[in-house]
Amino acid sequence: MRSGTSLGRVRGLGSSKEGAHHWWQQRLTAGSNFLLMLWLVVSIARQPAFDYASMRFWLSSAWVALPMTLLILSVFWHFRMGLQVVIEDYQHDESRVVALVLLNFFVVALGATAIFSILRIAFGAAA
Repeated sequence: MRSGTSLGRVRGLGSSKEGAHHWWQQRLTAGSNFLLMLWLVVSIARQPAFDYASMRFWLSSAWVALPMTLLILSVFWHFRMGLQVVIEDYQHDESRVVALVLLNFFVVALGATAIFSILRIAFGAAA
């Protein structure tokens, strides 16, 4: 069974009217994930040492902490949108709402923990 009108399907607007918006967000976060992960790999590869003190010093720079925070935001947002689609496509009963709520709590908790850790190092908290 198809949802919406033929014109709505052509415009990318299904019954929720957010099909194209969600698709664009998924593509934009994928692009930002690619660029930020490329930055991360190159940046880590250029480090002279990989011991705890060196990496902590590296992450304490604002030029590293900011893109690292953007990477966390982008990856977790992309992850959330991808799993939301999977849940919406394959869950067809009341558990769908529970799964979406749990997904949101999970993503926010892990993302906030990662960002907190980055900021704690960046602002020089003691180990």
